[in-house]
Amino acid sequence: MDQSFLLMLSNLLHLHNHLDPTTASLLSDASTASASATTSPTSPTSLLSSTSAAPLLFFTIASVLSYVASSRPSSSSSTSAAAAAAAAAAAAPPNPATTSSTSDYSVSAFRALSTEHIWAMEAPLRDAQWRSLYGLSYPVFTTVVDKLKPHIALSNLSLPSDYAVAMVLSRLSHGFSAKTLSSRYSLEPYLISKITNMVTRLLATKLYPEFIKIPVSRRRLHETTQAFEELTSLPNMCGAIDGSPVKIRNNSNPSHRCQYGFQSVLLQVVADHKKIFWDVCVRAPGGTDDATHLRDSLLYDRLTSGDIVWDKVINVRNHHVRPYIVGDWCYPLLSFLLNPFSTNGSGTPAQNLFDSALMKGRSVVVDAIGLLKGRWRILQDLNVGMNHAPQTIVACCVLHNLCQIAREPEPELWKEPEESGSPPRVLESEKQLYLFSDKLRQVLADDLHHRLSSR
Repeated sequence: MDQSFLLMLSNLLHLHNHLDPTTASLLSDASTASASATTSPTSPTSLLSSTSAAPLLFFTIASVLSYVASSRPSSSSSTSAAAAAAAAAAAAPPNPATTSSTSDYSVSAFRALSTEHIWAMEAPLRDAQWRSLYGLSYPVFTTVVDKLKPHIALSNLSLPSDYAVAMVLSRLSHGFSAKTLSSRYSLEPYLISKITNMVTRLLATKLYPEFIKIPVSRRRLHETTQAFEELTSLPNMCGAIDGSPVKIRNNSNPSHRCQYGFQSVLLQVVADHKKIFWDVCVRAPGGTDDATHLRDSLLYDRLTSGDIVWDKVINVRNHHVRPYIVGDWCYPLLSFLLNPFSTNGSGTPAQNLFDSALMKGRSVVVDAIGLLKGRWRILQDLNVGMNHAPQTIVACCVLHNLCQIAREPEPELWKEPEESGSPPRVLESEKQLYLFSDKLRQVLADDLHHRLSSR
């Protein structure tokens, strides 16, 4: 009903009260009328039982007016309804599925999540939530924060240390750009980049020595070689090496174009049986081959110079076998690095058996790289400046090791393209190492074939 009809109805009520004083309480306070609607003498039943003719006249006229009002289109009522709907829509809270409020990412919201709510949830649910937000569980997150906090404090950052670390971890785990995070956290993109660069630099420098270590201790070396022998039946293997191009943006330098056709920088890692990296190198553009990248690395210098000493020496058919790592045919054959005899199974039965065992050992580093890029998705399409690309990659490797050490659930593996390439040429400085390693490789192949065939 529109306002004009309500006005007429009000006038009729006044008229009725004047004609029949017994119903004068009809216009009393609305709350009183509603509370006594079932027992009041002014109810419709008592009105119709009145001895006066006024009630009948009143209801007759009201019925006619109600019919006229309801049958007449009213633009004012539709306008009022539209206005009411608009007001209700404006007053309604935003749909979280379509609108992401910056308040959800404020310091106070993070503080509530990390203090008040954290103990109200059971550990599995809590850690699942933190992994979805930051790529790792709450205990691992607090470990990272505790180790970085003293260094972040020296930077005079105006944001809380744990809040800054959480922001960077969300970027690394989801691959967000600085622009995306700036809209979420109400910070300028340059400030997001600055905080990202600071945290990744600290991870790559301060935490690297603690969480990425060459296995030189007797206990760890024995554990690693024993695990690889159980996996491959090859003795004294202590790691597997591989390279992976990390895609980068906004770079047109031809030297960064990798064999798969995109611009990248080259990552080289050595992993143990637990898929934990014990050496990481990011020194070459994506167009560099694996052998060249190895030869330019600090690991190569330390192993060829004897700076790294592995005490665990075993005897295989009267040959001293020191710990070694394995790689595919893209790497040179060296005293500390063994590769397959052939790429297509064209060797002898003993050689083919050795190649199969070696590639089984190499599979751990392939899976480790898949985990790295699956967990820290920024490495699938790196959106930081070229000057900060290496430290960002190394920082993700440090975080990967933290997750593996803590036995975090492994995400879906990132699938690398099938690798192709020809065996590298033998350098003059490597000829003696090559001859020694070729003989050692044959000894290991013959020993493996003899042991497995005699079972």
